[in-house]
Amino acid sequence: MAANNVSTRKGKSFFAKLMERREAMLALIVVAMYIVLSFITPSFMTWSNQKVVISSMAVDGIVVIGMTISLISGGIDLSVGSTLCLSMTVAALLMRNGNHPWLCSLAGIAVTALIGLIIGLLVTKLHLTHFIVTLCFMGIARGLVYILTGGSPVSLVRVFAENKGFAFLGQGTIGGVFPMAPVCFIVIAIIAELYVRNSAGMRKVFYTGSNEQSALYSGIKVDKMKIIACVACAALAGVAGIIYMIRYSGVAVNAGSGEEMVALSAAVIGGASMNGGRGSVIGSILGLLFIVIIQDALTLMMVPSYWQDFVKYAIVLIAVAIDGVTYYRSLKASQS
Repeated sequence: MAANNVSTRKGKSFFAKLMERREAMLALIVVAMYIVLSFITPSFMTWSNQKVVISSMAVDGIVVIGMTISLISGGIDLSVGSTLCLSMTVAALLMRNGNHPWLCSLAGIAVTALIGLIIGLLVTKLHLTHFIVTLCFMGIARGLVYILTGGSPVSLVRVFAENKGFAFLGQGTIGGVFPMAPVCFIVIAIIAELYVRNSAGMRKVFYTGSNEQSALYSGIKVDKMKIIACVACAALAGVAGIIYMIRYSGVAVNAGSGEEMVALSAAVIGGASMNGGRGSVIGSILGLLFIVIIQDALTLMMVPSYWQDFVKYAIVLIAVAIDGVTYYRSLKASQS
């Protein structure tokens, strides 16, 4: 039987092997969606609409990368939307007091990294679950936003008018055509993809997520890997918050609401497992593109917002269900 399986694998064409990869399948689905939607909704393929699609991925995409790392480690972070908002709130209030924008942004990201560290320590040292800890920090971080702002939005129009070089990161365009915010996201995504695929540190994170006990017996510092994943996820949410703040010239106190569902669904659709040990940056980004295209198409077709929510969360449920079925099938296969 084993020999037959080996010969079957060897006999597969390059295309067949390619189709077994989640990223390749998603890429084909996205291309098919573009072709179909270009006929159904002609305005979908216009550059003005594509700029909306690309720009909407800039903030969400950075959060998705962090969520992917968290899922690979065997965790989950439900606080990313709130920490995103807290990062920009801290940075914005410091900027409004006349401090340098770059230092203020670093301070905002540092606050979120600290939250990630606390989450990691609570999970590893007190053996609390990621779900409960991050759910609590979802409320704590959002509460801090309301406390710091008094529930009012923070405008930075004047600050960015005086710091055009800094504002260019989220508001500028390359050649007057391509928006700068997605470029920042693409750079971060490339670095993250190379690191996740090639670094020895990430291999330890994968091993920790796939089989924590075995990783521990192998000499891997499991707690350290989990803490690093928590810090990375929270810090990337902080970076996304800074991009959001620059793009919209200020802070809305409800910014990032629902971000955790977008990030989680994109990562799972892209192949990351809710059970840990599996995932890729490129797959998660393709998963996000899949969601963004659907939302954009529904908007262009003037589908009511409540139907959009229904479709979005139905997709999440289907993706999680498929992930669960795949996991238990692979578990049975490994035991037989």
